[in-house]
Amino acid sequence: MLVKFFFLLRTAGVPVSILEFLGLLEALSKGVGEASAERFYYLARTCLVKDERYYDRFDRAFAAFFKGVEGNFAVLSKDLPADWLQKLAEKNLSDEEKAKIQAMGGWDKLMETLKKRLEEQKGRHQGGGKWIGTAGTSPFGAYGYNPEGVRIGQDSSRNRTAVKVWDKREYANLDDGVELGTRNIKLALRGLRRFARRGAATELDLPDTIDATARSGGWLDIKMVPERHNAVKVLLLLDVGGSMDDHVRVCEELFSAARSEFKHLESFYFHNFVYEKLWRDNRRRFNVNMSTHELTRTYAADYKLILVGDATMSPYEIEQPGGSIEHWNEEPGRVWLQRLMQTYRKFAWLNPQPRERWRYTQSIAITRELLEGRMYPLTLGGLDEAIDALT
Repeated sequence: MLVKFFFLLRTAGVPVSILEFLGLLEALSKGVGEASAERFYYLARTCLVKDERYYDRFDRAFAAFFKGVEGNFAVLSKDLPADWLQKLAEKNLSDEEKAKIQAMGGWDKLMETLKKRLEEQKGRHQGGGKWIGTAGTSPFGAYGYNPEGVRIGQDSSRNRTAVKVWDKREYANLDDGVELGTRNIKLALRGLRRFARRGAATELDLPDTIDATARSGGWLDIKMVPERHNAVKVLLLLDVGGSMDDHVRVCEELFSAARSEFKHLESFYFHNFVYEKLWRDNRRRFNVNMSTHELTRTYAADYKLILVGDATMSPYEIEQPGGSIEHWNEEPGRVWLQRLMQTYRKFAWLNPQPRERWRYTQSIAITRELLEGRMYPLTLGGLDEAIDALT
């Protein structure tokens, strides 16, 4: 039976190997994970999943296999429009009203009906008894009541009658194809860290103290070392305004995570493309800024250069003098990007636009060519690729 589970995990995108699967079978043969489904779940996840970004895929595959709903695997992973589930009202029924509402009739019937509703529904519903919506008696939705339903988009339980909670998956936001959150970015950025001991000797070096004490015939000889710090230096350039307004949240998360992870972080802004000036404060950018030449002289070549932007603009903004939409640039944007790349040999561009859209935008194609292909989507998987390029 577990062989089918192994292949379902592979189909779901969990990179599980034969050796890991054999490790699970060996653990089971020794009695580990017996007696409850919960114990088996944690044993299987420990043996088969080596990266927490795959926990969500594992959870869905586990539920699909052991609840017998393989055919509903795709249904349970589908995203719904946010306005379908927006809380504009909440239904509270009396006991007599609740008693009149019939359950759907079992798990299979419930999931079959949900699949049908997803195929047929075209918009938001509220207060009804059939469609996915809110404040109604439908089996599917939030802030209503049904004796046997699928709770979707509700932050906590109200009636405790849901047989399936659509969006209650512990690591749902750790899939490497989704946009990032601050915590997830921190986890990814740790791959770029490099520790070094610098500064005053303030930390006890226990191994060296033991060795020195033994060599001195038992007389205590305390040895101290400087505290370990992340020695990586990061130069972060962020595109702001225009089409980047759609990506403010994820850029704020990236900036927050980078601030907490790197002691040596310098950040500047640009609009659409890098030119002869960058700035730290968007409110004062026309009055207080730094020339790009000065930036390259101030921050040494050992900084890792990370540019963040959707690279969505007129190609003239990259290729032509005067192409900037805000000022007259004497030299094309491509010249300034190439100068940055020549100074900082470790560089990467993070693009919040989904990778599948890149080929439809000429300016993205031009920018990728200038970057020698080092443009990556702003997802966990893309961030991992960028870190590989930076290390």
